Amino acid sequence: MDDIDVKILKCLRANARENASVISEKVNMSVSAVIERIRKLENSGLISRHTTIIDSAKAGKDVTAFIFVSLEHPKHIEKFTSVVMANREILECHYITGDSDFLLKVCTDNTPSLERLLNTVKGAVGVQSTRTIVILSTIKEEHSIDPDELLKH
Repeated sequence: MDDIDVKILKCLRANARENASVISEKVNMSVSAVIERIRKLENSGLISRHTTIIDSAKAGKDVTAFIFVSLEHPKHIEKFTSVVMANREILECHYITGDSDFLLKVCTDNTPSLERLLNTVKGAVGVQSTRTIVILSTIKEEHSIDPDELLKH
């Protein structure tokens, strides 16, 4: 990992579809060298995927929330995670430490659809309690680490 890899990652982080020729101009390398470096970053697993981020508000999904979930017992984890995996409105699920077992990030059309989703989550086998926080606005949202952080290691 060197400065050029970091510059390439910054370009891809800003726009995963940016053409290798544009990146090559920004980092002062040949197009083939940039393509090879990107391939190495992908093969190493540092770049795990290229994706499209859909604006939830423009897609009609007006409510984003975090739901903390506590299970009665760890034996219910597998059944709970199968409910999570089957629900398209649950964007993220994290197994966490603290007062709750899981943290879900959800995105729904409106408050009635959030209520339905909450009832689905609460009705899952082994769910003891939930606590929900609705997002009013988002000040910062990054989808990966800052490539500059890679130079610190």
